[in-house]
Amino acid sequence: MPAFKAPAPGFSVRFSPFHEQRLLAAASQHFGLVGNGHLLVLDLSAAAAPGGAPAAAPVFAFPTSDALFDCAWSESHESLCAAASGDGSVRLFDVALPPAQNPVRLLREHAREVHGLDWNPVRRDAFLSASWDDTLKLWSPDRPASVRTFRGHEYCVYAAAWSARHPDVFASASGDRTARVWDVREPAPTLVIPAHDHEVLSLDWDKYDPSILATGSVDKSIRVWDVRAPRAPLAQLAGHGYAVKRVKFSPHRQGMLMSCSYDMTVCMWDYRKEDALLARYGHHTEFVAGIDMSVLVEGLLASTGWDEMIYVWPFGSDPRAM
Repeated sequence: MPAFKAPAPGFSVRFSPFHEQRLLAAASQHFGLVGNGHLLVLDLSAAAAPGGAPAAAPVFAFPTSDALFDCAWSESHESLCAAASGDGSVRLFDVALPPAQNPVRLLREHAREVHGLDWNPVRRDAFLSASWDDTLKLWSPDRPASVRTFRGHEYCVYAAAWSARHPDVFASASGDRTARVWDVREPAPTLVIPAHDHEVLSLDWDKYDPSILATGSVDKSIRVWDVRAPRAPLAQLAGHGYAVKRVKFSPHRQGMLMSCSYDMTVCMWDYRKEDALLARYGHHTEFVAGIDMSVLVEGLLASTGWDEMIYVWPFGSDPRAM
C-alpha cells in the first residue's frame, strides 16, 4: 500500500466516505506552533516512485496561513470537507474547485485554536468544532454562523465525536479531565464522566453499541465506558508509553479500536478480550497525531505523524511494505 511524504508534520487523516481511493490530510509547519498549514487530498492508487521511495499524489493541495489541527469530510457532499485552524477559524473546502476558489466558506467564531472536528454521520447535514476556548460549536455548511455553542468544559476541548446511532448525541474530550455527553436538544451536558486523572485528548463511540465510549488521555491509557453505568470503566487499555493522541473504533468489527500516541506507535485493540492488544505498529519516527479506519474498505488503516509521513495499510500487514 502507498506511503506519502507530506509537506509538513501531519496532524490528521480521514478516509473519504464516498471514494475508496481518497484520503484527506491536515499538516502544519513547525509542529503547529507557528507557520502555515496544508490541506491535502491524496490519491491512494498512486504508485511508489522508482527505487521504492514514497511518492505523494495529491489531487488537491491548499496552503493556509495558520496551522491545521484536524480535518473532516462531509457526509453528504463527496467533495466538501472542513479544516480546523490554529487561528480559531473553521474553513470549508470544495476539492472539486480549483484552489483559487477555496475556501468556499470561512467561519470565524472561536476565540482560540480549533483542535477537533466531526461530521454527523446520521443526520449528515451538520458538524461540530472543538476549541481551546473551552467551547464546542454546531455548524451547518449552508449557514454563515454557528447554529449553537456548547459551554460547560472548564479547559480546552480537544475533540468531539458524534454517536454513530443517535443523530442528536455527541461526546467531547477536554483538558479538564472529563468526557461529556451532550444532546443538541438539551441546554447542558446530559452526562459528565471524570474519565482520567490527566487531560483527555480524544474519544470515540463504538459503531455497534451506542452506549460504549472510549477515551484516550495524557495518562497513557485508554478507558472504555458504558454511559449507562459510568461509575467505573468497562476496560482500561495500557500499553502506550506516552500520551494517547487519538482513539478510533472500527466501523466493521465490534469491540476493535485503533489508537496512536506520542510514543510514536499505532496500536489495535479489542477491549473485550483479556489480551486486548492485537497489534502494535512502530513505522513512524516521530509523534503519531492522526489515525483513521476506512468505512468503505474493511481493515484499511491510515496514520500520520510529525515525521511528515502518511501511511495506508491493511490490518495485519507491515505499513512500510510498498
